[in-house]
Amino acid sequence: MRRLIFLLTIPCLLWACGKAPDPAPQEQVEPAPQDPAPREPAEPEPEGLVLCTDAPLVIEVGEGAQLGTSGLIQVFKADGTLVDKIDLNDMAKVKVLEDGTMVPSEQTASVHTFMDKLSSGSATRTVHYTPLRLSGGQLVIKPHSGVLAFGGSYYVTVDASVAGKAVGKEDMPFTAKRAPSGTRLQVKPDGSGDFCTVQGALSYAASLGKDTTVTIEVGEGTYGELLFLQGKNNVTVKGASREGSVIAYPNSEVYMGGSEKRCLFLATDCDKLVLENLTIENTFYASDHKGQAETIYYNAHTASFRLTVENCSLISWQDTFLCKGEVWVHNSLIAGHCDYIWGYPKACLFEDCEIRSRAAGYIVQARVPGAADKGFVFLNCRLTAEAGVPDGKMYLARSGGDKSVYDHVTYVNCEMSPVIAPAGWHTGKAPTPVTPTATAGWKEYGTTGVSTASRNAYGKILTAKEAEPYSSKQAVLGW
Repeated sequence: MRRLIFLLTIPCLLWACGKAPDPAPQEQVEPAPQDPAPREPAEPEPEGLVLCTDAPLVIEVGEGAQLGTSGLIQVFKADGTLVDKIDLNDMAKVKVLEDGTMVPSEQTASVHTFMDKLSSGSATRTVHYTPLRLSGGQLVIKPHSGVLAFGGSYYVTVDASVAGKAVGKEDMPFTAKRAPSGTRLQVKPDGSGDFCTVQGALSYAASLGKDTTVTIEVGEGTYGELLFLQGKNNVTVKGASREGSVIAYPNSEVYMGGSEKRCLFLATDCDKLVLENLTIENTFYASDHKGQAETIYYNAHTASFRLTVENCSLISWQDTFLCKGEVWVHNSLIAGHCDYIWGYPKACLFEDCEIRSRAAGYIVQARVPGAADKGFVFLNCRLTAEAGVPDGKMYLARSGGDKSVYDHVTYVNCEMSPVIAPAGWHTGKAPTPVTPTATAGWKEYGTTGVSTASRNAYGKILTAKEAEPYSSKQAVLGW
């Protein structure tokens, strides 16, 4: 038997301005429950090579090996039933980046073996992904999501034309781990947890019942993947640390069209979703910084659905953070340059956050659905800029010009750097309402760090009394 080595210790490698979504609707909910009880002890795993259902398959092919342009990688059940296939002919449809990440060569809606289908209950999201790469003399194969069953037995075959080494039925039999025993799920890239990928844990969480409280603990490491969760409430995704637990992958309008396809993390109709101690970065980069590329799209069709973002970094260039519903972002970093905070929220409060501009542009584009909705509120935030961004070239907001929605944006007690334009508000398209009031349109109070003397008429300077409805989480969100 040819000897093949699977290394459980390697990390899961990095499989690393117009807008359009619909506005949102209403309804009040209770605060998110506490983390679930400690995990119950699991049954012992079977003998032999035992992998997470979402683990990469790692095969030694030797230094100097190169990927071919034809050949098949196939995964079979132990009884010979084919469950997955990767066809290297599909490499003609992708572009390989310097780090080995594979992205569509042009905007695509086609489905082939270099595309993946992420599941959340009965819902699916089709995405591009990197099914294989060469790294340090190893062929790292990422099977498609959901093809391996808990406790199932499998083998993999690889044609010699893939990377210069044939793999047969007897060379690498393996068994998938059994299902987790509780609702506290551990994600670790070395294979020692319940899952190797965040998506593996999200898909499993969605199978546990709509309102079952689930905590996903994301271990230290970089996770190169796109994410999807739909119709699942009470999920907390909690990293080991903000700097150490990193989810990063390139996606954009250049690759797949529409907000639901071009974002890194699509969360649709998920009430009481919590993201904590994480960095999520859409690593798409264009030389001119153009290309809509959300880090997260919180797509709540019920206006009272809640998202909490605590101690996180959300990083992209254009359209970084897109939301609906009710949102609280606390002690976090949001970075980008063009409309990098935008959407249709009933109320979205950024409290004690850093809002970092990466190039000249606009911070907010609001499309608030209701005249009485508070929209985007920034409380006790710092507005900063990366090195090299010229002073006076970042605007607090610009309007999309849609008269059916409202440009409600409020800054309260925010420290602003000289990157902010003295006029404050962009005048390209008139906001709704054109003349701001204490409860509508563009407004600020208690700004420090820069003068507000030259603000244009599209913005209003509030009085202390007028600023009170925007001065706390309770005042803005009611929770």
